[in-house]
Amino acid sequence: MNGTGDELNNNDGAGTEPIPSEHDQERLNSWLKDRQERQFREQITEGTRLLQEGKTEEALPLLKRACELRPTDASASLNLASAYLLLGRYKLAVPVLEEAVRQTPSIAQLWINLGAAYLGNPILARDEQQLKAIAAFQRALQIDPFAPSAAYNIGLIYVDRDERDKAIAAFRLAAKSDPGDMDAKRLLKKLEA
Repeated sequence: MNGTGDELNNNDGAGTEPIPSEHDQERLNSWLKDRQERQFREQITEGTRLLQEGKTEEALPLLKRACELRPTDASASLNLASAYLLLGRYKLAVPVLEEAVRQTPSIAQLWINLGAAYLGNPILARDEQQLKAIAAFQRALQIDPFAPSAAYNIGLIYVDRDERDKAIAAFRLAAKSDPGDMDAKRLLKKLEA
């Protein structure tokens, strides 16, 4: 070596990272957790606002990100699945909702949305889809006997299946659950005639 200072000195600490102290690591972890929490709140708040405004396509990436940040959050899953349902992407809603009901089985609205996802397009729904949808809607009614639209949707499926007595029972429950549900009352009256 020529003494110009250009030679490598393996003892000068170059190329090694300082080892963070335990206190520094705790501060970093706390900062990361706070940052993730802020990101989640921003994504879920903005995504939900857009969803309520009918801007479903714009809401979708925000709601996806919220679910990535907090995969076990029921409201994030519910909003993401709702976006998929509104866009007619039923197959994408199913795994989101199935995981959500595994994590939080006591929320009726998750089961209602799962029923809608299983059913998909009612006109094209096959027997298996209808039965899975009925089971999900019934689960919602077990949790909340007045779960909005659950009994009504069961009635519609039974009408499609030509199971008149079961449809009548479902529409009676729907009319009892929501006295203002004129569609349920109209369909009930038609079936009973």
